[in-house]
Amino acid sequence: MMKIQYKWSKELLFQLILIVIVFLFYSFDYNDPLIEGHEIVFFLTYVSAAMVVNYILLDRFLYKKNYIGFFFWFFVLISIMIVIEEGVLEKIYYPDTRGKRIQNIFFNLLDVLPPIIILSGFKFAWDAVIKQKELDEIKLKAQEGELQLLKSQINPHFLFNNLNNLYAHAIENSSKTPEIILALSDFLRYTLYECKARYVSINKEIEQLENFIRLNEMHLEGRGKVAFSSDNKGVGFQIAPLLLMVFIENAFKHSTSSQLNSIEIDIRLAVNNKGLLTFECNNSYQEQSNTENMSKGIGLKNVKKRLNLLYPKQHSLLISSEKELFKVNLEIQLNQLAN
Repeated sequence: MMKIQYKWSKELLFQLILIVIVFLFYSFDYNDPLIEGHEIVFFLTYVSAAMVVNYILLDRFLYKKNYIGFFFWFFVLISIMIVIEEGVLEKIYYPDTRGKRIQNIFFNLLDVLPPIIILSGFKFAWDAVIKQKELDEIKLKAQEGELQLLKSQINPHFLFNNLNNLYAHAIENSSKTPEIILALSDFLRYTLYECKARYVSINKEIEQLENFIRLNEMHLEGRGKVAFSSDNKGVGFQIAPLLLMVFIENAFKHSTSSQLNSIEIDIRLAVNNKGLLTFECNNSYQEQSNTENMSKGIGLKNVKKRLNLLYPKQHSLLISSEKELFKVNLEIQLNQLAN
C-alpha cells in the first residue's frame, strides 16, 4: 500500500509540474505577458480532456491494444471539446468577435490538439518508463530464481561424489578419511554460509579452490599429479561463487574415470589489478572417451548458463580438446567488491 501511494504521489507531482509548464507556454504572449482569466478557463478544459485520455482511454483501450476504440473515443472527445469551446466558452469570453461565427475545423484542431497531445504524450511516456522498470524487476527476479536453482544443483552434485569417495576410504580404513572429512566440512561450511550471496571475495573463492583441489587430489591414489598456481593481484574484486569449481571438478572426474596410468591436471588462475580474471584448466583424457559429452555435461551446461546470466558480454569461454588434453580457457571481467 505504501509503495502504491508513493507511486501515485510521484505521478501526481509530475502531472502538476507538467501542467504548469505547458500552461506557461500556452499562455505566454510577448506583447501581453499578463495571464488573463479566460486563458485559465480554456486551458483547464484541455487539461480535463487530457485527464480523460490519460486515465480512461489509455488504460481501457490503447494499453489493451484496442486501437480502433481508442482513436474513435479520442476523436469523439476532441469533437466535444470543439463544441464546448465554439458553442460555450467563445460566446462567453468573445461575444462580439470569435463568438459570432464558427471557425474553420482546421483552426479549431490547432487550438485544441497541441496541449492535449502534449499532456497525454508525457503521460504515455511516464507509463512506458514505469512499465519498463517493472519488466526489469521481473527479469531480475527471474534471473535470481534461475541462479538459485543452478547454484542448488551444484552442491548436491559435489556432495554426492565426495560422499561416495569418503565411503570408499572408510571401508578401506584409509588414513586419509579424517582429512577428507575435515576438508569436506570446510567446503560445505563455505557453500552453506558464504555462498548465499550472489558474489564473494575473489580471495575467499581462491582459498576454497585450493581446498577443493586438495580434496579431489586425495582420490588420485598416486595415479598422477595436479598443479595449481594462482597470481591474485585483484584486491577488492568479487566473483560469483562456485563457478570455477565446476571446471575443476569436471577435470578430476574425467581424468580419474579414464584408464590412464598417468593423470595430469594443470590449473592456472590469475587476476590482474584491473579485475580481469584468466583461468586455465587442462586435464589428460583418453581419445576413446566421449569428449563431446565432456564439453556438454550437466555441470558445464550449468556453469555456461550462470556465466551468461552473471557476466553478459563480460566473459569469454573456450573449451577444446587436442592430443589427449582437454582444455578450458576462461576470462571474466570481475566486478569490484561491494562495500
